Amino acid sequence: MIDINLDSESLDQPLVNRVANSGLITIDLETYYPSEEILEVDLKDFLFQGVLLKEKEFREKVKTHHWEQYAGHPVALVYGDDMLVQQWAFMLLAAALKPYAQSVHLGNKQSALVDIYQGIIRNLDVASYKDKRVIIKGCSSKAVPNEAYMAITQKLQPVVSGLMFGEACSTVPVYKKPKS
Repeated sequence: MIDINLDSESLDQPLVNRVANSGLITIDLETYYPSEEILEVDLKDFLFQGVLLKEKEFREKVKTHHWEQYAGHPVALVYGDDMLVQQWAFMLLAAALKPYAQSVHLGNKQSALVDIYQGIIRNLDVASYKDKRVIIKGCSSKAVPNEAYMAITQKLQPVVSGLMFGEACSTVPVYKKPKS
C-alpha cells in the first residue's frame, strides 16, 4: 500500500504545467505526412517487353492510359536501371500526370515521401523559431523518413538557440548555439 501524505497547503496550490511554461516549441513532422496515399506508375508498363522504349508505342500507351486514377495523389514514377529510356520519356509522363497528380516524383514510394518532406521543409518559414529552443517530436504513428529529420535539423540549426529530439519530458540534445 502506498501512503501519500498531502497537506492542505499543497492542495491549495494551482497545478503548473512546467513544460508549457518552459518556452520549448515542439515540431511534429508527422503533421506533414501526406494525407493521400502515394501511388506508383511503373515505367516498364509503357515499354516494349518492359525494358525498351519504342517511341510510337510509348506515346500511344501514354495517350490511352487512364491518368485520372491518380487524381489528388502524389505519384512515384518507378523505373529500373535495366531500362533503355530517353530523358524526354520522363518529361512526357510528368506532363501526362500534371493535370491529375498532386505531385510527381522519380523513384519508389519511399523516395517520393522523402522528396515531399524535403520540399515542405525547404519551404518552411523558420522566422518564428529564431533564438528559440525547439524539440523535434520523436514518436509518431507513421514512418517519417530519416531524411526529414536531417532536413529539419539543417533548416533550423542556423536560427534556433537549441535543437532537441524526443518529447518535452525526455529529450536528446542535438544542437546548442554557442555563446557569443
